[in-house]
Parts: sequence; C-alpha cells; structure tokens
Amino acid sequence: MATPSNQPLARGFQLQNYTIAKLLSAGGFSIVYLAHDENDYPVAIKEYLPNSLALRREGIAVVQATSEENLALFRHGLKCFFEEGKTLARIQHPNIVRVINFFRANDTVYMVMEYERGRTLQKEIQLKFGREGVDENLIRHVFFHLLNGLREVHLNKLLHLDIKPANIYIRKDGSPVLLDFGSARQTLTAEHSRLTPMYTPGFAAPEQYRKKEQLGPWTDIYGVGASMYACIAGTAPQAADAREKEDKLEHLSQKYGDQYSPELLDLIHQCLQLDETLRPQSVPQIQKMLLEPASPPARRSSLVTTLKRAWINLTAPRGRA
Repeated sequence: MATPSNQPLARGFQLQNYTIAKLLSAGGFSIVYLAHDENDYPVAIKEYLPNSLALRREGIAVVQATSEENLALFRHGLKCFFEEGKTLARIQHPNIVRVINFFRANDTVYMVMEYERGRTLQKEIQLKFGREGVDENLIRHVFFHLLNGLREVHLNKLLHLDIKPANIYIRKDGSPVLLDFGSARQTLTAEHSRLTPMYTPGFAAPEQYRKKEQLGPWTDIYGVGASMYACIAGTAPQAADAREKEDKLEHLSQKYGDQYSPELLDLIHQCLQLDETLRPQSVPQIQKMLLEPASPPARRSSLVTTLKRAWINLTAPRGRA
C-alpha cells in the first residue's frame, strides 16, 4: 500500500513570525517552504515531516504519528533533525546554507534557513549538457569552494550524506552553497530497518546502503566525486549497490579524455572507489588535487596535430604532372 502524501501548510499560514508564501519542495522526509518574516525578508523553512511515520491531514496544521508504534520513531527522528539544526546554526560559512532559526511548532520541528538566489548545479548541468558540457574551470572553481564549506562541516563532527548536484546551489555571483543536509534522515533509517532508506542512488556511497556501517568524511567524498562525474557525463554514475554486484562504471577518460584533463578525471574516479579506504580520506586532500596544474586533455593534442597535418597536406602546392 502506498504511503499517503502529506499536505503542506497553506499559503498565508502564520508560523511564529513567518508567513508561508509557497511550497519549494517536498520529499519523503521533509517539506521546504518559501516564507517571509515580519520585515518581508525571504527565508526557506524546512519542516520535519517523514511520510512513512507521520501525517498532516488537509485543513489541519498539527502533525500526527500514523500509529502508536511509529510515534517513538517519529520522535527519535525529530530529535536527530533538531540536533542537526543546532549544529548547522553554529556553522557560519559562506559555502554552507545558513540556519537562522529553528523551533518546535505543530508537534514537529522547523529549520529556518537563508533563502538563496541563483540555480542548482543540476540545472547548470541540464543547460550545458548536450552542448559543450560543464567547463573544467567551473567544475574546479565550484568544488574547491564548496569543499571549504564541507571541511567546516566535518570539523563540527557532522556529515552531509546527501551531496548531489540538486543540493549544490550556484549563487548569482558564481559562489556555491551546500544545501539540504541528509544526516538526520540517514541516522533515522540506518537505525530502524523497517523504514525505507532515504538516499539518492548514484550519489550515495556503498556504505550508506548497509546498516550500522562506519560512515565518515570519505562517505561525503564519494558524493563529491559522483557530483563531479555528473557535471561531465550529464548523469549520475551507476548506483553503488549495483556496482558492488557488477561494476560497469567506465573511466571517464574513455569518452571525455579529449575534453577534460587526466588529473580531474583520475580524481573523480579516486573519489568513486567502492572501497572507502582507497578514496581520499579528507577534504583538504581533494582540494590540493584540484589546485594542481592540469595537463592538456589526453586526446585533444593528438587530434589537433592530426588536423593540422591534414590541413597542410590539403593546402600544400602540388607538383606538376
């Protein structure tokens, strides 16, 4: 039987000093709204509302667990979500979404965040792919600065656990910001086997598929590698659980070696190692690699040489018969 969908708060609903303007997104774990405070300042508000555990019926603001059995799980997830909000509120970094406030209301928890203007990296990939692809300089710029923020997250003993292009926002000034942390929902589903796992196939590391597996910075690093892969290939890599059964992931150099430097392509595949001990173990390691000078794309130089020779042969004066 399909899990019923939760009803979002209505437009104009007053939530403390915030007025709901519209729904931004809804998933299996939470709902995100655009709202305005009493000074008409725009904010994004994330509401803890897991479909598998709780339900809001139409016309009712209060959230209710779907059963007595689910009530304990709902409260445990709420505690994880609240703790995540507290940790994020302590992190003041330009490349991490800023948590302005968090509070309890309607028998659930709300996280109030800075509303960012720009577009997601996912949208950037959709716009670029099919033409020239995402430029290598843009990839290096976005991920180097994004990793500054991720390093701060790891220093605060927190993991993101849902790094993907849809959660990487490019502001209008070109700076990236990391959105929508998934550590609370990962904790909830990892501890309770009957809940449906909430991660994104292709971007989730193999250890995220296994219960009580040791997660760490290397888990987020897999997501970083998968996101850079998507910038080049236009799609996520093969899902990690499928790769463990039969790894069909080809090295990007086979298709894109004439467009991107071998250093960048090798770095991406290091991040995508199934064995977490073979991946870079910390953010600074990746940043160092991103700063290293890039060699010319492997095939482009030989192609240019071939074309030049062909042009010379075509334009060279021919001897008389």
